[in-house]
Amino acid sequence: MAPKIRPLIAGNWKMNGLKSAGLREARNLAKSMGKVGKAGCEVLLCPPATLLAPMREALKGSRIAIGGQDCHGKAGGAHTGDLSAPMLKDIGCAYVIVGHSERRADHGESSREIRAKAEAVHRAGLRAIICIGETAAERKRGQTLAVVGKQLAASLPKGCTAKNTVVAYEPVWAIGTGLTPTADDVAEVHGAIRARLRRRFRDEGAAMRLLYGGSVKGSNAAELMAVANVNGALVGGASLTAADFWPIVATCI
Repeated sequence: MAPKIRPLIAGNWKMNGLKSAGLREARNLAKSMGKVGKAGCEVLLCPPATLLAPMREALKGSRIAIGGQDCHGKAGGAHTGDLSAPMLKDIGCAYVIVGHSERRADHGESSREIRAKAEAVHRAGLRAIICIGETAAERKRGQTLAVVGKQLAASLPKGCTAKNTVVAYEPVWAIGTGLTPTADDVAEVHGAIRARLRRRFRDEGAAMRLLYGGSVKGSNAAELMAVANVNGALVGGASLTAADFWPIVATCI
């Protein structure tokens, strides 16, 4: 029997958000969550680094966790402009996103580098959200499962468990475009990811949360969350306001 997995709804604000408006939206989300009983899912916000400390204070006492959008593979050193996993833990983060397609594309990050970052997240006692996904060209060539499988094998370190690792499938061609794979498409990819995780990590792989990301919004969230092996969502633009993010969260409450 497949294990019961508590969903995770994570908001990735990317390079968006200023203090006043951003914290107001975070507080509004917390108010909405406060009106319901025990939540059926875990909720996470990953704002830009400038908002991590004030957001931690703004969400104190709420059921919303905060996370970083990236980290360096080392705990410290001469790496101007970077943040380490221990620094993110020190500021109150519970999660760190690594390997997002925008990092892979904009900064040329390899799966090997992403694996090192995930290892750093684990060493710091935090949970890594490891992102994988194919481009439009790769999908057109019928390479989706091969690309996703290769990224999965190379990006996940040996020490992955259901407690310290979340895998997020984000088809690059669907991020911010308004395009979304069909439920059958998502089921096929998530099923393949689950099978690979089971083979490599056994029971831990069976229990790891698999998130879908790529133009998730209130109008399609319920359908996506109902797909087999989808255990939550990594949400971009629709997580920037409570009005847009709450309907997605509410599908799992």
